[in-house]
Amino acid sequence: MEINELIEILNPYKNKMFRYAFSIIGSRFEAEDIVQESMIKIWKKKEKFAEIDNKEAWVITIVRNLAIDKVRARKNKKTNDIDEYFHISDSSPSPDVKLEQKEAVRKVAEIMDTLQDMQKEIITLRDIEGYTYQEIADIMELKVDQVKVYLFRARKILRDKLSPLRKMI
Repeated sequence: MEINELIEILNPYKNKMFRYAFSIIGSRFEAEDIVQESMIKIWKKKEKFAEIDNKEAWVITIVRNLAIDKVRARKNKKTNDIDEYFHISDSSPSPDVKLEQKEAVRKVAEIMDTLQDMQKEIITLRDIEGYTYQEIADIMELKVDQVKVYLFRARKILRDKLSPLRKMI
């Protein structure tokens, strides 16, 4: 398999790879690095790639593992991304609307952070990325029933914790 063939095969997954890495790592630059590292890892295992039935699940599993490794590696040293401090925008909303939006996003992120890591990953894969239960089970190496239970519990927690927020809006 040539590199161009592999790139063509992986192209449909590239955006999902990035979004999933970003959802775990929280940094645009590190997510891009993870996607590149994933492609290198896939290239090194190109002989195995042709034999895999669910290529997308396999690719996303590689992204997941690399992202988790990166999170573990940086656990002790906490740095802030420049995006949190530097905003340039010509057509941004008014400061009060921007503040309300930012506050709402912050509250939702806080609530998401209260979920167990497994629940957060499954919510991301199912509700944001649109994976099927079977694909999530393959990616996370779980049974489909376990995926459904984690998803049900995570959604219930989110619903309970977001209901007071909806009343404020």
